[in-house]
Parts: sequence; C-alpha cells; structure tokens
Amino acid sequence: MLEVKNVSKYYGQGHTRVTALDGVSMAVNDGDYVAIMGPSGSGKSTLVNIIGGLDSLSCGEIHLDGKRIDDRNENSLVELRRGEIAYIFQQYHLLPSLTAVENVMLPLTFAGTRADQSTALKMLEEVGLGKRGHHRPAQLSGGEQQRVAIARALVGKPRLILADEPTGNMDRKTGAQIMALFDFLNKEGHTIITVTHDPAVAELAHRLIMLEDGKITEDRPTTAVCG
Repeated sequence: MLEVKNVSKYYGQGHTRVTALDGVSMAVNDGDYVAIMGPSGSGKSTLVNIIGGLDSLSCGEIHLDGKRIDDRNENSLVELRRGEIAYIFQQYHLLPSLTAVENVMLPLTFAGTRADQSTALKMLEEVGLGKRGHHRPAQLSGGEQQRVAIARALVGKPRLILADEPTGNMDRKTGAQIMALFDFLNKEGHTIITVTHDPAVAELAHRLIMLEDGKITEDRPTTAVCG
C-alpha cells in the first residue's frame, strides 16, 4: 500500500512563497488504478514527482508498505525506482542512438543485473513491439516510442507505475492503444497512478482524484467501476 500523509510542497519564501501542495493525504491499495486530474498548476505532477522521489516535499510523509520513503537519500531512492516504482513520462526520454531493445535494457544495465537482449525483447513483445526491437526511436511513431518507454519502465518488474500525461502528445487512436495497455497492466497486478487532463482517459481508471489549488477536492470511483 502507498500512503501519502499530509504532504505539502512550497516554492520560494515569505511573500513570494507558492503552495504547490497543501496537506494532501490519500491511500492507494495494491492493484489500484488511479487517475489524477485538475487544472494547470493544481499540483498533479508535483504529487506524482514526490511519490516517485523525483521531487522533495516540504512537510508530510510518504509510506510504501508501511515504510517511510520520502526521507531516503538519493542512492536509496534510485534503488527504489529501479525496483518498486517505475515512472513513465509524457516525453519518452529514449536515447536516440540506441535501438528499442537497447533502450529497454538500460534499467537492467544500471542496476547491474545480468540480462541479455532476450529479456528486453520479451518485454517489447508484451507491449506489441516484438518486431520493432532493432529500430531506433526516429524510426518509430510517437505511440511506438511511448510503448518502448513503458517496456523500459516495466522491465524491472515494478509494483507501482507512475505516469505523467502518458497520452498527452498522441492522437486519440494512439492514446486509446496506450490506455488499453495500461488496463492490461493493471489486470496483470500493477498498481497505476496516472496524471491526465483528458476526462475520457481518467474514466478508464478505477478511481479519480481531483486536485485544485494543491488540495484534493474529490476522490471517487469512476464509471469503469460504477458503470
């Protein structure tokens, strides 16, 4: 279980201080599929960045399976992101000089895990790109590049997937393919928290959290559960 306990995030000081998050608390059970929505500047990306250890909090605590993780040093956070938590960005962050399979292998290489290309190729097959493994990013469509990024995130077998606007740069058809993949991953047992501006994408999750001015204003099941 992931627990966010009274988390606040401030930027600046005194009269220039900006509150990005204001006492946010929530619990996400293993196997949950949560969408976070809100207007620009509401704190959506800040929240998932703090959960993933990419940003620090000003006060509050983050717990994973009962263990506090927000107070870890950078090396410990890197280890956490290599194992328990994976992050999928709107920008794919693929290395252009590497093939798809080589990009997917990067987390294993950084973790010092002994693995050959068959491990990465198997993961690409799971996201429907088994035949595109030896193509470089420039030879792939936007949707294909995002699937490579997803395969790279999953190759370390994370329990929790954080995704920040994963369909933000895609047309409706390609975005639907990515969200179908997310649904499949959730059914496979991955816990997913995704930030989105698209109500149609949010309703594909099982739970919707609305943020406004750094506070949770709504937390409810979606039509995927209620409908």
